[in-house]
Amino acid sequence: MPRLMIMLAGLACGAMLASSAQAQSTASLSGGPANFFERLFGGLASPTARQVVIWRGTQQPGTIVISTSQRRLYYVLGQGQAIQYGIGVGRPGFAWAGTKTVSMKREWPDWSPPAAMLRRRPELPRYMKGGVGNPLGARALYLGSSMYRIHGSNEPETIGYAVSSGCIRMTNADVVDLYNRTRVGTRVVVLR
Repeated sequence: MPRLMIMLAGLACGAMLASSAQAQSTASLSGGPANFFERLFGGLASPTARQVVIWRGTQQPGTIVISTSQRRLYYVLGQGQAIQYGIGVGRPGFAWAGTKTVSMKREWPDWSPPAAMLRRRPELPRYMKGGVGNPLGARALYLGSSMYRIHGSNEPETIGYAVSSGCIRMTNADVVDLYNRTRVGTRVVVLR
């Protein structure tokens, strides 16, 4: 019996070390080291966790490709790789596709709902200063002259779902990472 318990403890430690290695690679993508508990227990498990993936597209490095059906955003690195992020997308009737460019970038952006949104939801504030409670989150990438943005969210539980009015939502940690990689003029390809 003691031998069995030692074997089970050894297997559990091996599993924790394996998840620790996975957490270490995820943390290196975020630019900072994982803390002890994240390394030990693998960090927050999420089906939309940011990761480097194989990229078979023909887009140039630095291009952002959004698949609304997959609810994933890809930042093309080149050499057959891209960073994949989980996103929230437009709900039915608000989905769109096309090619845009990043026309402006803002940290902790202010928010004024568009007139069409105010007609649908008149209870919304007319203006909201940037900050933690702001629906645009920590960063925003404005897409051309459209009303659409790639932005953070103060509702991370909506990532992976079709709930927005057409904007692309990311967790605040992911949008900060993307923001730091992106420049004004970046090409953004949105696919259904």
